[in-house]
Parts: sequence; structure tokens; C-alpha cells
Amino acid sequence: MIYIAGTFIDSSSIAEKYPSESIERKALNIMLSSSNIYAYNMLSELEFELNLRKSIVSAAMNLHRSRFSFRLFRETKCNEKYWERTEEGGFLLKDGVKPSEAIKDIFVNSSLYGTECATAMVIVFYGAIVNVFPEEVFDRVFSYIYLMDWMYLDRRLGIEYIREPEDYLPGDCRYFKNPDVDPLTPHWQGENVIDLGDGLYYGHGMGIGRDQYFIDTLNKYRISGSETSAYLLRSVTRLNFKRLAMYVL
Repeated sequence: MIYIAGTFIDSSSIAEKYPSESIERKALNIMLSSSNIYAYNMLSELEFELNLRKSIVSAAMNLHRSRFSFRLFRETKCNEKYWERTEEGGFLLKDGVKPSEAIKDIFVNSSLYGTECATAMVIVFYGAIVNVFPEEVFDRVFSYIYLMDWMYLDRRLGIEYIREPEDYLPGDCRYFKNPDVDPLTPHWQGENVIDLGDGLYYGHGMGIGRDQYFIDTLNKYRISGSETSAYLLRSVTRLNFKRLAMYVL
């Protein structure tokens, strides 16, 4: 259910604004049919979230189509024109560089970059936001960027971890866990993915597929004799869309 300023919104009054196969419409359909209440102060907040969710899916697809490579933290690489590679293997925005240009460069000059899957998810989020925010707003809000993993998140992204959400929506980040990973290949202990809608996911280093594809791939990297399968966690990681909307509405 969707409420705007405390008033229930009829599905026909908003869904018709978006094509039936669009990411916005797919997200809306889930929200409208859910027993969970999605509450917004104004219609523009909902429209902002739908637009940003579409942008997240688009950024994930663009990264998938690019030459952005999978690398362990000890082997990461980046375009030194915009980023300083740290000893941890992260990418720190250089002084005097426009944040919006630096993020866009990852998608334009993708062959110059390589990192692991968690950092790739953060890059997808930044890549989505930079295509929704006015450039000057993005540069002001995200003047400091350190691309590493979930431990180094900018609080202004407002990323939320929800253990058992009511719904899963396109643009959410989810995680396939491999509990019996072979200790010789610890980087296959799991895979962060972006929900693309219609049961499809994007994971950096694995590509695009349905849940069984990711499970089968991870199962190849279990300890010998293990009968414990990889599985998709019920949890979800998503942006705080309302907080981000405050910067532009």
C-alpha cells in the first residue's frame, strides 16, 4: 500500500504514468500489492524513489556491459587521474577532482578499473545517484568519496540494512552466501547482487542471472564433501531514498 501525506493512493492514479514493463512500474506494482505501508510526505518523494531505482538498475546493466574487471583487493586498479589507490585496495577521490566526473569515469573508462563485488555495488549506487542529481548538487553533497566496501560507507548515502523486509524491489542489493566456501578461494564466500527485477540479478564477476545461477556458481567453490548449498539471504541493503530526495526536492 502507498500513502501520500496520509492519504491512500489508488493504483490507477499513478501506475498509468509509467510503461507496463518499466522498472518504475514493476516497483510500483510490488508496493501497491504489498501489505506493507509505503508512506511519503509528497508524491515527488515517491517519484524520486522510482526514478532512482530505475537508475540503479541502469547503472548495474552499464557496469555489466563495460570492461570493468573483477579483482581482489590486493590487485585492484583505478584511473589515477581521479583516484588514489589506498593500501587496502580502495579508491580515494583525489583533491581538486569533481566527484561527478570521477564517478562517471568508472563507467566511461571502465578498463582502467577493477575491484571486488561489494565495492562494485557501492559504485553502482553512486553511478545511479550521479545520473539523477543535478551535477552541482552531487558535487556538493558527495565532496568526499572512498570506494572500498560496506565498512566505509558515506552516511550521506543513507544505506540501510534490513534483515527481513516485507518486499524486494528492483534496485535493492542482496547477498548470496556460501557458508562452506573453500578456504583456498575465500573471495567466493558470497556474492553481492543488484535486483534487476523479474527474478534477475547482477553480480560483479559473475554477470547476470537468476538465483539458481548464482547458487550453482558458488557451490563450485565449497570445501570438498560439503552438502551445504549456497543460498540467497532474506536481508536487503538499500538506499534511504527519502533522505536522498531531501537534497533535490
